Amino acid sequence: MNYELLIDGHMVDTEEHIDVVNPATGEVFARCPRGDGDLLNQAVAAARRAQQQWRSTSIETRQQALSKLAQAVEEQREALAQTLTQEQGKILDFARFEIDATVQFLNYFAKQSPTADKVIEDSDTQTVTVTRQPLGVVGCITPWNFPLLQAAYKMAPAVLTGNGVIIKPAPTTPLTTLMFGQLIKRFFPAGLVNVITDEGELGPMISQHPGIDKVSVTGSTQTGRAVMASAAATLKPLTLELGGNDAAILLDDVDVEKVIPQLFAVSFINSGQVCIAIKRLYVPDSLYDEVCDRMAELADAAKIGNGLDSESEYGPLQNSAQLERFHHYLALAERDGNIITRRQASAGNGYFAPFVVVRDINEGTPLVDEEPFAPILPILRYSSVDEAIERANNTEFGLGGSVWSSNPDRAAEVASRLECGTAWVNQHCAFGPHIPFGGIKHSGLGVEFAEQGIDEFTHIKVLSIAKG
Repeated sequence: MNYELLIDGHMVDTEEHIDVVNPATGEVFARCPRGDGDLLNQAVAAARRAQQQWRSTSIETRQQALSKLAQAVEEQREALAQTLTQEQGKILDFARFEIDATVQFLNYFAKQSPTADKVIEDSDTQTVTVTRQPLGVVGCITPWNFPLLQAAYKMAPAVLTGNGVIIKPAPTTPLTTLMFGQLIKRFFPAGLVNVITDEGELGPMISQHPGIDKVSVTGSTQTGRAVMASAAATLKPLTLELGGNDAAILLDDVDVEKVIPQLFAVSFINSGQVCIAIKRLYVPDSLYDEVCDRMAELADAAKIGNGLDSESEYGPLQNSAQLERFHHYLALAERDGNIITRRQASAGNGYFAPFVVVRDINEGTPLVDEEPFAPILPILRYSSVDEAIERANNTEFGLGGSVWSSNPDRAAEVASRLECGTAWVNQHCAFGPHIPFGGIKHSGLGVEFAEQGIDEFTHIKVLSIAKG
């Protein structure tokens, strides 16, 4: 298959290319064009031209384009899923889930409207109306763990509110986003949405580009700091969905047998490469040994392999840097805790890592205090609920957290005390396009999804008219 950039309504190849590696084999399986600063400038200029007309189109026109795009993605479900598994590593069923979620998000935004104008004063002297206006051109920088879904849920509210868009996928997972670009070309005006790839150099150019009016980024906290620094010169608004170190607290009345499979699933989802996966599990003294043993059993039993293999339940890590990161934290687990899983990494050239459960470990080690973004779960013992809450909150991160109990009301009271953007009860990593999502502290700025997320792609304009 030919992969091309989408620049000003044209599919574009380049002289320089990016090798795309299948993380299950460690081998190059595809190549795609590599964008540069000149092409970025062309994309920005095209988006600015197209946006001037697009902002005057009806909401119905924008909604219809998004609806048609959702249908086209659904029609290409299997081709997209196959490519996604090969470039990202996740198993095929989970890749299909990502495609289905992409369709869900596109259809959701296709049914929404920007916030309506609001008259806040209509007196004898003046009429004052608060309106929301499109920002202009939005740069969308997406990560490698959910490349298609995140491209879609950034692009959709941006065009819905009348903006132009530049999408830049992660260097290691560009292919499904380029396929997405081919579909976008069919339903949106030339130049309105552009897709450009790189090997890491275009991110700073996008965040500091004077022709880009907003940047929406999903990535690590370190990436967010770099984006804020480079965007400072142009004072552009940012939406930053950054790292997480989500804590889950089990209360002493929890049904262990019932919740253990759920806890395991949301701790090791996508082989631990999810910002809102459980990264720290707090367990009361009375349940500690039982929970540790059951989690270790599930980790040892997990079937890790090539995502295209129907027997696989989990895939490899996405890239070689992630595998190195895993081994760094594995060494910390060996130093600072007690590893209770026995599985070894798979042989071969792929970026495979065993699932690791660590007990008898506390805060003060980077494995607990940082975000490994890898399949290593520390399980921490606590003696009182107040202590667990204090320890869970004692972090620079604030993305998500959860509380698990046989008494939902009791759990909700505890969850209300967690310092994070989303607090769940008896579930974790549960989200949807209608639910606002964002982090606090070093986990991000701004909100995605729902009405609040749509508003982030607009600015307030006050129209004040004197009477008489």
